[in-house]
Amino acid sequence: MLYEFEQLITALPIPVAINRGAYYMSNWIGMLDAVRESRTLPSFFPADLAIPMVAPDDLGAAAARRLLTPATDVGIIHVEGPQRYTSRDVAAAFAEVLGIAVNVEEIPRKNWERTFLGFGFSEPAANSYACMTATVIDEASDQPTDYERGPTRLQEYISANFQSQRT
Repeated sequence: MLYEFEQLITALPIPVAINRGAYYMSNWIGMLDAVRESRTLPSFFPADLAIPMVAPDDLGAAAARRLLTPATDVGIIHVEGPQRYTSRDVAAAFAEVLGIAVNVEEIPRKNWERTFLGFGFSEPAANSYACMTATVIDEASDQPTDYERGPTRLQEYISANFQSQRT
């Protein structure tokens, strides 16, 4: 849907600036309690596949900076964190804050839709998320070269959010 929206809006005769955020680090935070209990991080991504991830605050800061640029600052800018991360990196960050060993359990592609349905997604949403996940994996080698890097490291983000849940 967002890609279709981007195509429609960029076809208009007005200046258009789009910030496209990488995979949100915040997507992992909801797993914290389950990881604590099971010592396992379920992942739709292969354990060693490095993908761009971004802290939502870094994406917001990039958007705020861009709002202050001239109207000639148009086009798509990809926003991601200081480096690319794997599911294994996420498991290591959880292990560090929880003080336990954490393993990665890859969810097979054939089980994605069923897993999303189990989360309470509707069938269209489960299908959409499965397609989005497949796109991230299948196009991992086609990462953009025009991007802005935010400063927040994955480990810092996980740690800060772990601390905020404890207070």
